[in-house]
Amino acid sequence: MKKQLLLFAFSALALTSCKDDNLEAYDMDIMKGDWKEVKREVISGKDNKTVLYTETLTGCAAKNTLFLRTDYYVSYTAYTGTGADCTPSEKTEGRYTYDVDSKVIGIKLGDEGSVNYRIDVLTGKELKLAQQSGIFDMDGDKIPDIPYVTYKR
Repeated sequence: MKKQLLLFAFSALALTSCKDDNLEAYDMDIMKGDWKEVKREVISGKDNKTVLYTETLTGCAAKNTLFLRTDYYVSYTAYTGTGADCTPSEKTEGRYTYDVDSKVIGIKLGDEGSVNYRIDVLTGKELKLAQQSGIFDMDGDKIPDIPYVTYKR
């Protein structure tokens, strides 16, 4: 009887301590690497559906790159120029934080303050971020609208 009780107690302990502690590491492993910025949008905060502004990046701006590592290092490189004559601006480096439960990544580049983004899409090929701080009302309805940035590999 004692053995069965001990086995039951051990099983219960094992089952309750099985929270997926590796979920953060899994997400960060998918996030690591270079991401090319492909689209910027502003979506209405009123219905979270209406697209108020969209810009598909072309030319040199399509080379803008966000780089993430699993040790919380982040860098961003913007490109300027025309046609095939693209020049990278100085790489901006910083740190990021990540909360796996809320799917919020806080990015601090250079001397700027940290900006929080909610991760709406995270796959091996696409990363879509919704800006959470510093948002504004674009359409004048007194409800802050949400800027989105989409990256692809």
